[in-house]
Amino acid sequence: MISKLHYISQGETPRQHLENIQKACTSGAELVQLRLKNIDLKTIFETALQAREITSHFQTRLIINDHYKIAREVKADGVHLGKTDACPLEAKSYLGKFYSVGGTANTLEDCKRLIEKKVDYIGLGPFKFTETKTNLSPVLGILGYQTIIDALQTKTPIIAIGGIMVSDVPELLKTGIYGVAASGEITKNFNNISTFNTLLKAPSTNEQVWKVNLKTE
Repeated sequence: MISKLHYISQGETPRQHLENIQKACTSGAELVQLRLKNIDLKTIFETALQAREITSHFQTRLIINDHYKIAREVKADGVHLGKTDACPLEAKSYLGKFYSVGGTANTLEDCKRLIEKKVDYIGLGPFKFTETKTNLSPVLGILGYQTIIDALQTKTPIIAIGGIMVSDVPELLKTGIYGVAASGEITKNFNNISTFNTLLKAPSTNEQVWKVNLKTE
């Protein structure tokens, strides 16, 4: 079953992404997504290898953004595909049944297409304006989620994403979402992972402290 809280990695450099992933794992994250944009494939692969080393120690699930072949090479737990990335069916065929494949959606039609392509979860958003993503799709808000989820009536987990703060979770849960993905709200305070998990009624791992020697880029 997919985790109810997804931490989307942030950082100015790949090293900062790794440092933040380690902090998230230490703070009880069950799933992290390595999201590197505008970076060469070699660096993404090398960073993904180190992210797998960190997450494996904490038994935290690792999702790779966009690159499903890298996800398999580093033995991650799955891939998250954007609207302009590979077809989920292609990724699922390549990865096999033990990997999770998620997809990004902004509309009811997007969701229906992803469900037809057998995704394991849908990242639906954005909930509100966020600076994390360029070329932002139309903001959904509470009403947008409620309308789409009511129309879908699906068992596919819907993960809300896009500028989500801890204070937004109670109202979002009323719409029927399965969980949330957060980036900035966690990066600014990793203690928010515990608060998110409590609100989402998500099982969380015991806090562990482990230091990894992060390689320099």
